[in-house]
Amino acid sequence: MLRSPIKLRPRHLVGTVALLLLLLPQASAVADREFKTTPIMRLETRTLIQMLEYFHYNKNAVTPNDYPQLISDYLKELDPQRLFFTTVDEQAFRRQYGSRVETDLAYLGNIDTAFEIYKNYELRVIARTTWLFEELKQTIDFTSAETYTPDRSKSPFPATAAEADDLWRRRIKYEIIQDLLAKKPIEEAKATVRKRYERMLKNLGDIESGDVQETFLSSLMRMYDPHSAYLSSDTLQDFSIQMKLSLVGIGAVLSIEDDGNCVIREVVPGGPAYTSGQIRATDKIIAVQQPGGENIEVIGMKLRRIVDMIRGDKNTKVTLTILPHDAIDATKTKQVVITRDVIKLNSARASASIYEVPNGQNQTTPVGVIALHSFYGPSDDTKENEGKNTATKDVAELIGKLQQQGIKALVIDLRRNGGGLLSEAVDLTGLFIKQGPVVQVKDSLGHLTVDSDNDPAIAYAGPLTVLTSRFSASASEIFAGALQNYGRAVIIGDSTTHGKGTVQAVLEMKNYLPRLSQNSENTGAAKLTVQKFYLPNGSSTQKKGVTPDITLPSIDDFLPIGEADLPHALVWDEIKSTSFEGQILAPAVVKPLLAASRERQTSLGEFLYLKKTIDWFKERQEQKSISLNLAQREAGKLADDDYKKKIEAERDLLAKANFATRVVKLDSVLTAEATAPKAVAATATLADGDTDAPDAEAQSKLDIHLRETLRVVIDGLHLKQDQQLSATSQPPSTASPTLPKS
Repeated sequence: MLRSPIKLRPRHLVGTVALLLLLLPQASAVADREFKTTPIMRLETRTLIQMLEYFHYNKNAVTPNDYPQLISDYLKELDPQRLFFTTVDEQAFRRQYGSRVETDLAYLGNIDTAFEIYKNYELRVIARTTWLFEELKQTIDFTSAETYTPDRSKSPFPATAAEADDLWRRRIKYEIIQDLLAKKPIEEAKATVRKRYERMLKNLGDIESGDVQETFLSSLMRMYDPHSAYLSSDTLQDFSIQMKLSLVGIGAVLSIEDDGNCVIREVVPGGPAYTSGQIRATDKIIAVQQPGGENIEVIGMKLRRIVDMIRGDKNTKVTLTILPHDAIDATKTKQVVITRDVIKLNSARASASIYEVPNGQNQTTPVGVIALHSFYGPSDDTKENEGKNTATKDVAELIGKLQQQGIKALVIDLRRNGGGLLSEAVDLTGLFIKQGPVVQVKDSLGHLTVDSDNDPAIAYAGPLTVLTSRFSASASEIFAGALQNYGRAVIIGDSTTHGKGTVQAVLEMKNYLPRLSQNSENTGAAKLTVQKFYLPNGSSTQKKGVTPDITLPSIDDFLPIGEADLPHALVWDEIKSTSFEGQILAPAVVKPLLAASRERQTSLGEFLYLKKTIDWFKERQEQKSISLNLAQREAGKLADDDYKKKIEAERDLLAKANFATRVVKLDSVLTAEATAPKAVAATATLADGDTDAPDAEAQSKLDIHLRETLRVVIDGLHLKQDQQLSATSQPPSTASPTLPKS
């Protein structure tokens, strides 16, 4: 059994480490390294503490008494699955470093504590890997009734070395079974596991002092809120590239999750990953393969190295092994081939369709739907000849085209809109209200600014609905929430939106320290939360998001994808309402719409189908422990495959009742398509857990949320246009018509 090292070089590990150094040369390089706090690191650390105390919105969140918790948080960052350290280690490190860490950071800028703990981590990984390689030589029993919990991110560290050994023995069995279920022979499965941990050792050797600094200081900053972080010089360079979207790649923002997996945090609209239709935010990248090359597993790999593997020359291909975010089994991966390219701006822009929706009178009513995936606008380096496309201008153009074709109501679909420019959220809201405040912004000093629409013209005065999901965040929530405050739209969707109601600023260290600005060595930056959003009525969008008027059942509500699921998320609160002319829709409007929708949710076949998929998903989500009995796992896999076939057949049958639709495009998009071949994208489906995924094959799509939204729109049109049903003399969710905006 392994014992628990506490000091920097535990004697009982010397023999184990020496053995591994003979087996793996890269372990020698790991063991020989020594990291120390440099003069620049000292300056950056002290400056970072000052920034937190002066600029952070939640500046009083961390007190000197809280600093010992940084030791525990840092251990969990290094060992997110609680596999290498023990509770004895955690207690010892807190005794050794907890009382001095605040002085070291705030006054001395010394982060040697981080390096000393990291050295212990390296030695523990080396020792455990040696143990693992010996364990793989043993005969493994796959007939026992044991179980293993793959996600240990919320679990405590093992209490003892013996408990850690047993945990690892079951982990190895779990990993081997994953390959056996994929029909690999036992020796190949063992070789795959061994190769995985050999690569882990190699990745460990790639870690540099700046990486350790970033992990440690980011652990501190996340004690204030989950969006604040320290960016090393390398990460800052990557961040700048992402913001400019200037490097050829797949159009996705990546991060490393607690379990060491590479997670897709954002899929950039118009990028190759987006247009593939097979990749969603919160999916995991398991492996990366170049044409003709080896499929390289990236679990535990340094993020920058993964990004470098995915990037490449334009028009070259890269194959990603993807584990969908809602997969209930780690064997349910898929390979997605993506052609690297620059972001296709036209693909990212607003798009529109007209749906012919049955109105109960043996006729159909045309309803316009505008899908908006971000609140985009021209960047600072947009060239004059590239045009000045903005979300507001594009939506206004599409509204004009939809009205020319006789739509009776409009839906704005924000289900995949993660935000964008605040100015665009304000301007876009102005297309639907006369004028007035849209958002209140409060900074760390309590200063309040109000961003308003000052243009009295309205682009669209008819019945309006906004469709949201748990992925609708930031600017999307401001837009939806403001329209709800004004009583201008019916909001429909998941139980709530994402709940991202804060603003971050990136402050480069060299701009605050003259000595650093003159130094040739690259420096980092602090990403700080500095402001908070409030709606016109004073309610924050932080953590709670925007609650819809009509809630639809969704798998998204059972996934940890919202702001409230993040540790140390800033709290929801409210401030004084600003003055504005409007009020939420009256109960006399919402109640009949809600009642009719709920009745359909209990009777229509598509909702019965949706309930089955949600119940099935929830049941598997609740199965935290996985059987290590191979026969049981094989039987379970057969049952799951059979269920999937049946549910896909049911989906295809329901999709035959889709409403007739036709596409309406922007003039500039039509012009671009006339001179370039049209791309066709594949798409995720409801059977993959996506209740509202887009699909290039319109007739094979089953978009339950959109179909129900369109039915609610028809219900709204049937309501009597009585003055008592609205705050104005206008029909529900409409506005007084005025001169159009352009």
